[in-house]
Amino acid sequence: MLDRRVEQLTRRVEQTQHGFTDIRRAADELASETTEERLQLAEALYPSKVAQARMLAVFLYGDVAGESEISRLFLRTVVSRDPDWRVQEILAQAFDRCCKDMGYEQALPMIIDWLSDDSANVRRAVTEGLRIWTARPYFKEHPADAIALPSQHRADSSEYLRKSVGNALRDISRKHADLVRQELERWNLDDQRVKYTHALAGKFVFGESS
Repeated sequence: MLDRRVEQLTRRVEQTQHGFTDIRRAADELASETTEERLQLAEALYPSKVAQARMLAVFLYGDVAGESEISRLFLRTVVSRDPDWRVQEILAQAFDRCCKDMGYEQALPMIIDWLSDDSANVRRAVTEGLRIWTARPYFKEHPADAIALPSQHRADSSEYLRKSVGNALRDISRKHADLVRQELERWNLDDQRVKYTHALAGKFVFGESS
């Protein structure tokens, strides 16, 4: 029975070549099932060679991660190593879903912990997943925290992560220009990695030539 469901779900999501909407919809249609049942499906889907099936699995892991430590650990230690960039995009969404279900303030220790992970993909799941940071509860009331947390990776060795950091700060600057400007003015632009992030983050604060 499980094998048949996995085969049916894989055939369905395999049709999605662009975007994530239908795969997200497939996960939503399983929302009435128990945490254990969705975990079982995720565990059966993830080993697939079909990237879309793994993407569905990651959505399912994220949907139960707020209450499942097993799911959070799998996302962090296994999914973060997936070579497909689309799976990494879903990992970011899954992390945000987990924080939402836990409550963003209650999830702060996890957010800080993931930001300190050795894996750039784990760190990016936070910086990208929580965008727009200041649209999220807690961070909406504490924009300084929303700026400080991703900013610590302005000189990260991963350009993939630095791009996410810069874009996140740029998003925040739309409503909190002064706070973002104060942060950016403290950065050492002699560091080329920092300069790269600064250019993205300062787009609306300093203009296109930043």
